[in-house]
Amino acid sequence: MGESKSSDMRFNDEVIGQIAKLVQLAILTGTDIVDNLRMMHVSFDDETETLVLSDEYRQLAEEQVEKLMEEIAAFQSEQE
Repeated sequence: MGESKSSDMRFNDEVIGQIAKLVQLAILTGTDIVDNLRMMHVSFDDETETLVLSDEYRQLAEEQVEKLMEEIAAFQSEQE
């Protein structure tokens, strides 16, 4: 049998921070964390040898947070 080569990969700090944000978002919105994690896209950075957020996902995540903040602001305005 031939030797099998395994590749260990690590998350960079931005990915770890995004996972924390997704957990917080799931708690605040009552959504399933699994759905949020499935949406996350990462790619391998050869320079740092870590998994990083893809540029497309980073932009999507920022847009989703902005939209959520707008919805919260609109809801608060309605309550006043």
